[in-house]
Amino acid sequence: LGRGRKTLDAMLDEIGDAAALPDRRDRDLFNTLVFGVLRRRGRLDFILSHFSRLPPDKIEPAIMNILRVALFQLAHLTRVPPSAAVNTAVDLAKARSSPRAAAFVNAVLRKAAAGHARIEYPDFNRDPAKSLAAEHSLPEWLAERWLTRYGKEAATALCETLNEIPPLTLRTNTIKTTPAELVQSLKGKAEAVEAAALAPDGVRVRGLHLKLTELAAFQDGWFQVQDEAAQLVSLLLAPRPMETILDLCAGRGGKTGHIAQLMENRGSITAVDSHPGRLAQLSAEMGRLGITIAATEAWDASGPIPPTRAGRFDRVLLDAPCSGLGTLGRNPDIRWSASRNELRALAGLQTKLLESAALCLKAGGVLVYSVCSPEPEETEAVVGAFLKQHRELSVEGRPHDLPGCLRPLIGPKGYLQTYPHLRYMDGFFAVRFKRSNRM
Repeated sequence: LGRGRKTLDAMLDEIGDAAALPDRRDRDLFNTLVFGVLRRRGRLDFILSHFSRLPPDKIEPAIMNILRVALFQLAHLTRVPPSAAVNTAVDLAKARSSPRAAAFVNAVLRKAAAGHARIEYPDFNRDPAKSLAAEHSLPEWLAERWLTRYGKEAATALCETLNEIPPLTLRTNTIKTTPAELVQSLKGKAEAVEAAALAPDGVRVRGLHLKLTELAAFQDGWFQVQDEAAQLVSLLLAPRPMETILDLCAGRGGKTGHIAQLMENRGSITAVDSHPGRLAQLSAEMGRLGITIAATEAWDASGPIPPTRAGRFDRVLLDAPCSGLGTLGRNPDIRWSASRNELRALAGLQTKLLESAALCLKAGGVLVYSVCSPEPEETEAVVGAFLKQHRELSVEGRPHDLPGCLRPLIGPKGYLQTYPHLRYMDGFFAVRFKRSNRM
């Protein structure tokens, strides 16, 4: 992860298969350590810097990660004895590096075990960015942005929420069942199961007692895993039965499945992605869900579109590649890989993809652009630049078919925006365009 070669999800899939942990308690501890260390990495590094003669960036990466995992256990896992956390870390350092490294780990952790609770963080009133970065584990550049945009109180609330464990959110596959039936099927298999706050087909689950894929409801295709904010995007698109829909940058098909069920599995969906492997997963997922109206096409939407796709679709969804900074609670690794330069590069790609999406739209058609990021470069800036080049398109802030659950989320400019600390869902941005009836 530190080298940016793989995503957290990909690594967890690989490691989970290799480790083959049959005991749920072992799997839970494994996930707690991975996600906990990534969420708290900045705070852990700040603490470690007080007990190490070397700054964090001068410590061998493998040793630094051993220190982080051990300190996380010391500071946050009361069921792990301090001696066990320290001794395990020392053994790992010896196996991964050298006796000298093991001695260093032992010295740092024994001091940290005794003194971590007494560490003082930067004063929030004197330097709020440094304080947020250290105490709430956020890159300082991102803390500065959020303080400027949201203010001290909201930025703090956002950071606190992103360090909590979010619920697992499912979307009921209404082609096969109902939300009430899904909730009933999950009773007794999790600590808590409840309807989502806004999305009508959403179900929130906490403390699942077994692997997701072992659930009969999963095997029967009764749901997909999908955050509530992502579910709202397809509702904004509002596809209807018998329409032709383009899902551009479809990925593994989370929104493809939702679109199909909103269309009652009647009509036509073309799911496009540049990665054939993702489309293979999408096809398998549609089979599990009983969806028959989705076809896949592999092409790069950032380049020229196939001539046969121009002006063909009633509605187009572009869920564009983005920084993912609205999903830090669910994807904590992103906070350490994102950068200002990445935001600028992504904005260029998003603009190219929007151009392609517009070319595929029929006269009178609807286009939805969405990203799981609140950052202006990827949201309002992209939309503003796009509209200057496309007078035939306009923002539809409150169309006649807008579901009632979306109305509180539509701002004065017609943009749909969600924030983790306000609705306990991912941070999404979405906007709906309408093409004029003349091409």
